[in-house]
Amino acid sequence: MKIKCIVVDDEPLALEMVCNFVEKTGFLELQGKFDSALEALAYINSHEVNLMFLDIQMPDLTGMELARVLENRKHQGSPKIIFTTAYNQYAIEGYKVDALDYLLKPFSYEEFLTASHKALRFFEKKGTAPKASTEDYIFIKVEYQLVKVLLKEIILVEGYKDYVKIHLSGKSSPLLSLTTLKSMEEMLPEDHFMRIHRSYIISLDHIQSISKSTVNMGIMNISVSDGYKENFLRFIDKWIN
Repeated sequence: MKIKCIVVDDEPLALEMVCNFVEKTGFLELQGKFDSALEALAYINSHEVNLMFLDIQMPDLTGMELARVLENRKHQGSPKIIFTTAYNQYAIEGYKVDALDYLLKPFSYEEFLTASHKALRFFEKKGTAPKASTEDYIFIKVEYQLVKVLLKEIILVEGYKDYVKIHLSGKSSPLLSLTTLKSMEEMLPEDHFMRIHRSYIISLDHIQSISKSTVNMGIMNISVSDGYKENFLRFIDKWIN
């Protein structure tokens, strides 16, 4: 697995140091380096980026502001973040925007590698690095192997304790993967999949019928939870109006 990453820091020496750390780490692939958060944002908008090593104190747009922009818009291809900063007072804010880790300058390669391994475990648990939107499949970790799953075959994903069950068309038994429903939600394209219950993500293409607050997926009926109803009703309105 290669994790596609970028480095963002307005300090030239720090920028080069982190880039060198990335290049000597086998599972990381350096896609670009930027001394401006605005330039990094423009790159993210047009390229696949899995992971970003992000400084916080920068002019124009700070690293924390960039993280909030990506968090607020819930962009499907938004990268995970490891913050790099000389100021420890931002640690709590970093975790509020779901950062994977927080490296306090000056940090060693050993510390960098520890944080990078945390990112690697995150993506391995998901089964794959975040996919480009043009892909029509994902890889799911099932037992000790990665199984290729076509998106068009997924009927629904069901949360089951510490696992998820992936129900597929034409298959009598679901795939069982040690991951979370939240991770699956991040992997699946939002124009074809929707979470309608704390325990279910459905394929919009496989909906058979809808009645009141229940969706018939063919293999089972699923109730739409109150917390997800507003988003689901917006989807329904597109077909009614």
